[in-house]
Amino acid sequence: MNKTAGTVATAVASAGRRNRALVLSTMAFTVCFAVWTLFSIVGLEIKQELKLDDAEFGLLVATPVLTGALSRIPLGLLSDSFGGRYVFTILMLLTSGAVYAVSVAASYPIFLLAALGLGFAGGSFAVGVSYVSTWFDSAHQGMALGIFGAGTIGTAATTFGAPLLVDALGWRDTVQLYAIVLAGAALVFYFLAQNDPASAARAAGVVKPRKLADQLAPLARLQVWRFSLYYFFVFGAFVALASWLPRYYMGMYGLPLARAGLLTTAYALPAALFRAFGGWISDRIGARSVMYLTFIVSSAICFALSYPATDYVVHGIEGPIAFSFEIGLPAFVMLTMVLGFFMAIGMAAVYKHIPVYYPEHVGAVGGLVGAIGGLGGFVLPIAFGVMNDRIGVWTSCFMLLFGLVAIALIWMHGTIRLMERRKIGALKSLPELPEMAELHKSNGISPAPAAAR
Repeated sequence: MNKTAGTVATAVASAGRRNRALVLSTMAFTVCFAVWTLFSIVGLEIKQELKLDDAEFGLLVATPVLTGALSRIPLGLLSDSFGGRYVFTILMLLTSGAVYAVSVAASYPIFLLAALGLGFAGGSFAVGVSYVSTWFDSAHQGMALGIFGAGTIGTAATTFGAPLLVDALGWRDTVQLYAIVLAGAALVFYFLAQNDPASAARAAGVVKPRKLADQLAPLARLQVWRFSLYYFFVFGAFVALASWLPRYYMGMYGLPLARAGLLTTAYALPAALFRAFGGWISDRIGARSVMYLTFIVSSAICFALSYPATDYVVHGIEGPIAFSFEIGLPAFVMLTMVLGFFMAIGMAAVYKHIPVYYPEHVGAVGGLVGAIGGLGGFVLPIAFGVMNDRIGVWTSCFMLLFGLVAIALIWMHGTIRLMERRKIGALKSLPELPEMAELHKSNGISPAPAAAR
């Protein structure tokens, strides 16, 4: 084989390895995400069985999200140190045991404890980001991470399939089936996946392991926390709504569980499918432009959905004029689908930033951003339940989301404008025609300081 042919063969083999790593990690993440949101369906059965109020139900649904959020930082660090293949496998095997424990629990405290263990499935995102990003260069990381992030389709699989399984098998047998599938996915991933290039380099001694302090250093930057706020909305609110919408549909529109789950799938499925598109478009028009689109459209939709059904009476010339405002079921479904779409491309855009700004700290930074986003999925369902109990308005959850996205948009725009002002200030110190700077110096003419002009 000549040199050129050998180079091509190597490139093809390398591409094959990258694609296999991407497919297997996406498969594993899809299963984990389906498990992570399982309480959005079986939690409704537990609510009826234990006679829980909305606040207690919100806590039950949110508990797995808490573990998934808090575990992302250590799991990201472990993946950077030991490789995603091993961490992903061990994580799924241990979590499958916690999932099985849910099926045999009998009291509310035990359900909460088992839900904490089940929540580690959500931490798989940080593992997958660290694993996938090492296989691709910066020009293709957005698309690759978008495809991996499409594993959030696991939410749609649960909201659509779990109600059918619950009707056919009962909720406890359904949970046991999920535990078996998760354990099987762990074994498939371990035996078919390969160690990522970064792990292989460390194992060969080519790259020395970094100290923990060096790995955590970027977390002190305000920029990382700004990215975290973005993800708190695009991901945290997405998970929160995926968990809350079945309850919303049943309470607001009086739908049965199966139909409520199906309509929640209409929200979750486009979000999962278009996350890869979000990565692709972020590679081409820039993640900042995608974030602007996400926040502007989401704020408009959340404002519209936050407006409760209202009756008006206007005292007209010839007597009272009555009319009402209400978002019907078809309009609500369509608006949530659009919201899910923009949340999905926003998720991809946020994670497009991380390997670009912090290529050597993807696990740590991605873990923190994912953890804060996951905390949104924990805090928001609880807040939704409390607001329902205290305010007594179904649309109060969207009032909260509107305030959240408005803050994120204002912070992002303010930061960008500040950066632009700094750049303009630096340009003022240059000559009128920068290409003439050398000529000015050769004639003994120095450009006037910016303060003098």
